[in-house]
Amino acid sequence: MKPDHALSADEARDVNQRRASSPMVVHEVVRLQGEEELKRPILSMVLSGMAAGLAINASLLTELYLRMRLPDTRWAELIFLLGYPVGYVIVIMGRLQLFTESTITAVLPVAAHPDWENLGRLLRLWSTVLLANLLGVVIVAALMANEVIITHDQRLIALDILEKLPRQEGLQTLTLGIPAGFLMAAIAWILPSAKGSEFWVISMLTYVIALGGFSHVVTGSSQSAFLWLNGVMSLSEMMADFILPALVGNVIGGTGLFAVLAHGQMRSDVKAAEQDADAAPPS
Repeated sequence: MKPDHALSADEARDVNQRRASSPMVVHEVVRLQGEEELKRPILSMVLSGMAAGLAINASLLTELYLRMRLPDTRWAELIFLLGYPVGYVIVIMGRLQLFTESTITAVLPVAAHPDWENLGRLLRLWSTVLLANLLGVVIVAALMANEVIITHDQRLIALDILEKLPRQEGLQTLTLGIPAGFLMAAIAWILPSAKGSEFWVISMLTYVIALGGFSHVVTGSSQSAFLWLNGVMSLSEMMADFILPALVGNVIGGTGLFAVLAHGQMRSDVKAAEQDADAAPPS
């Protein structure tokens, strides 16, 4: 009687194909999402990116509302940081365009077929979505600063809370932006396999970003813009100490680390699949 682990050549080949298909499928799903993003018209990118910038402020508002109702103790941080994932859940599950997600999704098509046309499409997407995200963030920050969507007392409490947060220098912001970019790219990579668990994946990984105090260029800009519009921080300080270094850190973490590693592990399999497809006789 043949033992369970003694497989025939055909069975062993079938096991290998099934085992290898999972990462290949994830890679292809994320790559196709990137292709769709790269092909979107400029106006679609602007509107979707601005909507994401508006929605991501739900994280800041929810955090502030929770902080206002909790005592000033160390354990309270574990509770009010639960508000941080709210904006991400809206944006990611609502399929809005957030810059940090595109550091992996839009990069895989370029990594698979590196040429000047794809690189140009990537830079077009990144610049459009980032500017649209930041515009949405500034609009909500202006509404908060002018007490349109929050009360006078809430604005004063928000200012008091945000002014007490430790101010980061540019280099520190950059280094803290790397793990944030990595975790955001990880969300985009995991979601194709997380059917039915998307909410928990997004909430868990973005909660880690909040707990670690990592720098996310879009979400963190909502805090910086609010302080700038209230005269606490200058525009040059906001750009030099947060937005630019956080942007670089997020790109390093999302593209330089996660996207390169994710594509690198599949590179030989992707090439082999392309060669098999080219060699297959036409149907």
